[in-house]
Amino acid sequence: MRRARKRYGHGSVVFDKRRGVWNYLYRENGTRRTKVIGALRDFPSRVAAWAAVETIKRTFQPISAAVPNVRLLVAQYRVEKMPQRHSTRLGYEAWLTNHILPRWGDSPITELQARPVELWIHTLSISPKSRVHVRGLISALWDYAMWRGDVETQRNPMQLVTIQGATKRLRKPRSLTVEEFQRFLSRLGEPFRTMALVCVCFGLRISECLALKWSDVDWLNGKLRIERGIVRQHVGAVKTAYSEKQMSIDNEFLEVLKNWKQRTQFGGDADWIFASPVKLGRLPWSYPNVWRVFRNAAVAASIGALGTHAMRHTYRSWLDAVGAPITVQQKLMRHSDIKTTLNIYGDVITNEMEQAGSRVVGLALNRKVIAN
Repeated sequence: MRRARKRYGHGSVVFDKRRGVWNYLYRENGTRRTKVIGALRDFPSRVAAWAAVETIKRTFQPISAAVPNVRLLVAQYRVEKMPQRHSTRLGYEAWLTNHILPRWGDSPITELQARPVELWIHTLSISPKSRVHVRGLISALWDYAMWRGDVETQRNPMQLVTIQGATKRLRKPRSLTVEEFQRFLSRLGEPFRTMALVCVCFGLRISECLALKWSDVDWLNGKLRIERGIVRQHVGAVKTAYSEKQMSIDNEFLEVLKNWKQRTQFGGDADWIFASPVKLGRLPWSYPNVWRVFRNAAVAASIGALGTHAMRHTYRSWLDAVGAPITVQQKLMRHSDIKTTLNIYGDVITNEMEQAGSRVVGLALNRKVIAN
């Protein structure tokens, strides 16, 4: 053991069987510290791992008393820079609590360099998209530290971190055929039947559908305003500024909404369209309840696993089926990121959007649709 210490210097290399990585353990100013060396496939032996230690040591930076550790930085970030949108905060808190703080909480922000962070991220049992979110949040913490003056302004090390398969979906988005949707619809009672129709005829996210109020319906002009969302019963803004929009309502679909308005006990202008009787109308139905009802209806209809977002994917597929131009689809889907040129220059005339929306309603209500 003494001979090994003399050969390799202070510290030790330990293999973490649970994560499948080599760690370099050492002490700095009396404090025990750990750095990830790499996975077993990259360093098949302890000797190989020790050889990499010298490279890692070159990434060490003197720790200044002014440089906060990640846990302290996160506490301050929550107060000053954490996004205010409720659903975004929930996601950030999940990445922080489950991944970043357990591993890096006691480390100064300057230890979160590209190589050790990338090696660590690839040991996490999460999807590639989630790994991108973790990297992005660490990048935000680095930017925050530079903004505060805790570290010198420099290139953010997270720009060098590569996530393989970042755009790869683990599950293919689910879209329903017209026949599958009709079977699914037949298994739903109210208000979930009308809820599914609203989602599939306007391409709404479930958070936007549940946040609709009767005052959002312009009965005279046949318009529907999308201007808020609700996540875990917290009302907030829609996902993006481009999602906030006024959409045309097909005349036949106006009758669907009128029928539901006459049946519900919460039909006032200020009431939620899908108000929950359990909450005495003060809040709409919660997402977990809607998801459970949709799932059970899908099973009963023998169409397999189905989530609420399948309605939005179905809307997109049906816009293709009725021959809507891509510029019309981009506007109706309220997307801001298909192509910037479409957002800025690819405007469409109103009647094209109304015609495409009406054809989708025709599919949902099992009406004969004639394409252009």
